[in-house]
Amino acid sequence: MLSDTALDDEALAQRKGRHRRGRPVGRYLMCVHVGRKVTQIAVLEGRLLIEHYVAHDDDTQIHGNVYLGRVQNVLPGMEAAFVDIGTPKNAVLYRSDVRHGAPDAGHDGPPARIEQLLRPRQPVLCQVTKNPIGHKGARLTQEVSLPGRFVVLIPNSGTYGISKRLFDDERKRLRAVLDQVRPQDHGLIVRTAASGATTGELQRDVGHLLRQWERIEELARTVQAPALLHREPNVAVRVIREEFNPSYRGVLIDDRDLFEEVHGYVASIAPELSDRVELYDTEAEPLPLFERHHIDEQLHKALDRKVWLPSGGSLVIERTEALTVIDVNTGRNVGRTSLEETVYRNNLEAAEEIARQLRLRDVGGIIVIDFVDMEEKSNRDDLMRVFREALSRDKTRTQVFEVSELGLVQMTRRRIGEGLLEALSSTCPTCEGRGVVFDPGVSE
Repeated sequence: MLSDTALDDEALAQRKGRHRRGRPVGRYLMCVHVGRKVTQIAVLEGRLLIEHYVAHDDDTQIHGNVYLGRVQNVLPGMEAAFVDIGTPKNAVLYRSDVRHGAPDAGHDGPPARIEQLLRPRQPVLCQVTKNPIGHKGARLTQEVSLPGRFVVLIPNSGTYGISKRLFDDERKRLRAVLDQVRPQDHGLIVRTAASGATTGELQRDVGHLLRQWERIEELARTVQAPALLHREPNVAVRVIREEFNPSYRGVLIDDRDLFEEVHGYVASIAPELSDRVELYDTEAEPLPLFERHHIDEQLHKALDRKVWLPSGGSLVIERTEALTVIDVNTGRNVGRTSLEETVYRNNLEAAEEIARQLRLRDVGGIIVIDFVDMEEKSNRDDLMRVFREALSRDKTRTQVFEVSELGLVQMTRRRIGEGLLEALSSTCPTCEGRGVVFDPGVSE
């Protein structure tokens, strides 16, 4: 077992990850490009682009920020309140996200209604859980959570948990450590990154988050609503906090200021990995970072409606305001043995590619997939098993239902922000996004 403050040689070597000929070895590579208006982060698995993040230099990227808002109006029929947090559009706070045990709440009888808990002009401490999208304002919760490297602090809560992705022996060890470091009157969730962390490391992480919460509380007592109390760090720092581990062979950043910020952050939280953060010198390199790793090419393909599968089949991805529809076609895939076998193999390829496209395009909300019909139940069961396994690699929460009577697979994927298409494009001013232009001669 690891000591309370230090790592043994074996654990330290594991933390450092694998090296070959003095260079880090890993499955993933992160590339960070800083442009004039946006910062883009691409995650490659081998040479394949699997995830992409975009951060605009505006007030729409506020997920995770903590505000002291002011209630503008309460709508009992919607069980929601609109809250001014200082952004162009009021944010929405639903009854289910109002802090349980609020002072105004009743003790017996039916749960208190939102108009009993909130009133106009009332200040509320809240956190953004979804960025504003289109004409919709941000979504809020009063259940604030502050993420650290190893744990998530949930102030004034009894929440207590450990990531289910950890092995049972590690969960048992961390549960014992958690009993020592858990602060009074606050909840904690231990993250997957805490695997192998010592008691001392967890204590420092918890201490840092407690000081952060104390600053938020102090600021909330002294400012006038609406006011920003805590801003989430730069998107690159945020993604690295969530993702970076020894399975990454490196992080390449093409901006010196951001490189120094990220390198300093990694050196403070995981010094054994700091050598994997590198500056991509745009003056010395002949090609831009995203061109050098063929990211731009893959991004353009990810914006297409049609996606080709290796065997010749294809996907057609259509987005609407209500849901996303994905149609699977056999296309040029004619197979070799039988129609059922051809369709079965085509659908398995499609399941893997759909899971990748959902992550890459950051598609959220309701998704309906029309796989090619299969006669044998065992093949349909195999398809659902492969699809769920492919989706399990996606850190964003998904829920998949069985094949419907119409042969459709319905699923949901949690929506946090705008998708890839919306992030890298704007609505056509001529057709307003409909994709058609009416012929003026028709009405003559």
